[in-house]
Amino acid sequence: MDKSALKRHWEQVYETKPLETVGWYQPLPETSLSLISGVALPVDAPIMDVGGGDSYLTDHLLEQGFTDLSVLDISGAAFERARKRLGARSEAVHWVESDILDFKPTRAYALWHDRATFHFLTEPDQIGRYVSLAKSAVRPGGYLILGTFSDKGPDTCSGLPVQRYSIADLQQVVAPHFEWMHGMNLDHLTPSGNKQAYTFGLFRRKQLLNSS
Repeated sequence: MDKSALKRHWEQVYETKPLETVGWYQPLPETSLSLISGVALPVDAPIMDVGGGDSYLTDHLLEQGFTDLSVLDISGAAFERARKRLGARSEAVHWVESDILDFKPTRAYALWHDRATFHFLTEPDQIGRYVSLAKSAVRPGGYLILGTFSDKGPDTCSGLPVQRYSIADLQQVVAPHFEWMHGMNLDHLTPSGNKQAYTFGLFRRKQLLNSS
C-alpha cells in the first residue's frame, strides 16, 4: 500500500469508527504509564508518542503534569477527535501529522513511545529506517518504549498486515543503538472481548562516542 492509500485508510478508520470500538482502545494505558513512570522523567522532559492518534495516553500524561508532549500520527481525523476531547488542554500538545517514515525530527526527545505504529512496518528497509529515526530522535541516555503484537498475536490489524515480535526479537531489532532495560508479554482485551498478545520493551539509548 502506497503512502497516500495508507493515509486514506487511517482517515477512514478514524472518521467512521468510535474510539471505544477499535481494537487498540485503552481508557487507561496502564502498561505504558507504568513504564514511563519507572524512568522518573522530570515533568518538562520532551516526550513523543508515535501513532498516538486520539489515544488516552496524552490525557493521562497531561494530568500528571507533563508539559512538553508531542503526538505523531498519519491521521488528521484522529487529531481532530483528540483535540475535541481535550478542549483547551490540546493547546499544550504539539500535534505532528505525518507518516512516521517521513518524519524529520528537529529536536531530541527524552522518551519515544510507540504502541501503535512500529508493528505496521513489515519490510526490512522500513524497520531499519524506523530504528535509525528513533536513534536520531532520542537523546543519548533517553528512552524508547515499543509495544507491538507478540509472536503469539494476530497477523493483521485494521485490515493491514503486521510484523510480530517476541521480546528477543525486539531486543535484536533495536540493537546496537539501544540497550534493553525491561520487557514483558501481556494480553490486551479489546472492546469486543478478544485477547491480543502484546510484547512491550523499554530501552535506553546508548551513550557511545560513535552513536551520536
